[in-house]
Amino acid sequence: MATFYKSIEEKDITTTRVLLHESVPITSSMITGTYGVTDTVTEFPNEENIKNYNHGLYQSVYDFPYISASSNHLFDLTVGYSTSSVHVHSGDPLPDGNNAQNNKKINIYNQMAQTLVGHNHTGSIKEFRIPDGDAIREAYFIVFNRDLIKDEIKKGSLIMSFGTGSSFTDAHNYNGDPRTIYDYANETYYSDSPAGDYSKLTFSTAPTLPEQDKPCGLIYYQAGVIVLSASMFFPYNSTTPNTGENYDNDGYLFITGSALGNRGAEDDDVSSFRHILISGSITGSLNAIRHRINQIEFSNTTELNSTIHFCRLNYNEFNYSSNPTYISSSKIQVRYAPAAPKLTYSNNLPAPSTYMTTIGLYGPDNSLLAVAKLSKPMKKSPTDDITLKVRLDY
Repeated sequence: MATFYKSIEEKDITTTRVLLHESVPITSSMITGTYGVTDTVTEFPNEENIKNYNHGLYQSVYDFPYISASSNHLFDLTVGYSTSSVHVHSGDPLPDGNNAQNNKKINIYNQMAQTLVGHNHTGSIKEFRIPDGDAIREAYFIVFNRDLIKDEIKKGSLIMSFGTGSSFTDAHNYNGDPRTIYDYANETYYSDSPAGDYSKLTFSTAPTLPEQDKPCGLIYYQAGVIVLSASMFFPYNSTTPNTGENYDNDGYLFITGSALGNRGAEDDDVSSFRHILISGSITGSLNAIRHRINQIEFSNTTELNSTIHFCRLNYNEFNYSSNPTYISSSKIQVRYAPAAPKLTYSNNLPAPSTYMTTIGLYGPDNSLLAVAKLSKPMKKSPTDDITLKVRLDY
């Protein structure tokens, strides 16, 4: 216990903030393929690292079979649409009591919007909206594990690549009109969300194509959530949707193959991303998009805040030890050499020295709050002025 206390003045305390970043690559082999390509494991879409729940509201993706203690949860996937969603051409409401899991899809959208967007002045839940652009009324949600993003996703670091081809019968087959999604925060980001900062996502295929830099979603940095508009699978060649044998009436790309999973169908029994969004189960919709992910890459952020205390030891301070072996008959004992006998300090002998090993920070009532250890004992004598920096990280 200390017997002498020295106050640390406000001018001797400062704070610092450091952002540490770590690259996080999530490849297609983690998401689909690694645990679904041999006869000894379950094939897509029910790989051993994909956890589907009985409630069927979302899907969890692991980097290893999830029953293993060594597996790490990467992210969750889910999908939903707004009550204001309409078909592009007909203008008919998209939500319908006949749609598979209709109410659940609406509830998922509202829950995510309530958390990430908030309410308007009337108390109604706001819709997701591209800044200075259109509303996102049909969305896929990717919610990353907090262990991956740490304090937040680094702004401007996200890159995602998808394939939008029609047939995906092989695991992580992402060819066909590949699209790369970029985080737009290099230009600007926004802070009017209750969940923190966010920015828009844009996709491109090639610099010569009209799809270049089309808005396709939102990224919420502190929440670690990506909101992808279903229109990402809505090919553009002009300001109007595509039509023809490869597209449905709303311009969405037809898709076929085993990657669809538990899809449903509409009257014409043709499947597109709009069809599975409406008629397919949530799990079927998630299988279709998960199977087309090539790579997700971003940098996480760890915010390291520090308070630095400058502990100043003047020449006439802390030159004495309270250790009982330091005195004999009320006189300081000093050993000047390993083989030398103990000598009693007097005016004709060199000044004694102490060796510091620990610094204690005390509260106003002299209660010990924190302890800092020196890497090695430090000599202190009446001829030394020493300043020690004690850093508290949090």
